[in-house]
Amino acid sequence: MIHHVQIACPVGAEDRMRAFYGGVLGWSELPKPPLLAARGGCWFAVPGGGELHVGVEVDFRQARKAHPAFVVDVDAVAAAVAGAGAGVRWADPAEIPGRRRFHTDDPVGNRVEFLES
Repeated sequence: MIHHVQIACPVGAEDRMRAFYGGVLGWSELPKPPLLAARGGCWFAVPGGGELHVGVEVDFRQARKAHPAFVVDVDAVAAAVAGAGAGVRWADPAEIPGRRRFHTDDPVGNRVEFLES
């Protein structure tokens, strides 16, 4: 089992990440230990288990290929993502038969995948 996945954001982007992961997706923000909180970033509980950690990088570069993938109710999450104005890119169903999935970009341009179990 994976405990957490970390993605990056630029300095000062935590509120945008909170708005997406906490607001649009409805994931609960987790408190960071004080020594780590001083570095910035934010952590979220992923429904169904695990955590997403967002770390601040001074020389931030968007993750355009590498990405985390989360098992969700894809129709509900796609509707929430689209309702927030973010793009929903459905994957070709022939790529992984029997598994509906889509990609989007978080507020700082990192690729994120959502799929059905």
